[in-house]
Amino acid sequence: MNPMREIGIEKLTLNIGCGDDKDKIQRASKLLSMLTNRKPLVTLSKRRSTFGVAKGKPLGAMVTLRGKDAEEFLKKVLQAKDNKIRPSQFDKDGNFNIGIKEYIDLPSVKYSHEVGMLGMDVAVSLKRSGYRIKNRRIHQTKIPKKHKINREEAIEWIKKTYNAEVE
Repeated sequence: MNPMREIGIEKLTLNIGCGDDKDKIQRASKLLSMLTNRKPLVTLSKRRSTFGVAKGKPLGAMVTLRGKDAEEFLKKVLQAKDNKIRPSQFDKDGNFNIGIKEYIDLPSVKYSHEVGMLGMDVAVSLKRSGYRIKNRRIHQTKIPKKHKINREEAIEWIKKTYNAEVE
């Protein structure tokens, strides 16, 4: 196979939405740092919402993992889901999202009284070699259509790489 066509993980993003509950945001930050050994970022609202949250108010916590850390954490997430994932969790660009109802579902994670019970969203973005051209500012370079990852390729990749069942 052409090495430029190989698919890999660009990033894995863990997100815990908390609304405007400051205590829950602190617990979510503590949980994410406990799971990933990274400092989480507190997410802020971008504009005033219909839910009464003003612009710039904290809404949740997130951490981004890349490389080996992302691969290892994805293995844990798939184990928590019994290596099963639905096709509806994939978007047209081959990225996918997995929801974890309770963090204690992850293997080798113990319950913490300080954190309580929280769930999280795991968003996985896939890439191929050469995808970094999309970050160029000079020419607004786009990835050629034949080089983009589609939904079917992402499903085959997760089946082959992680022995996951897509049903």
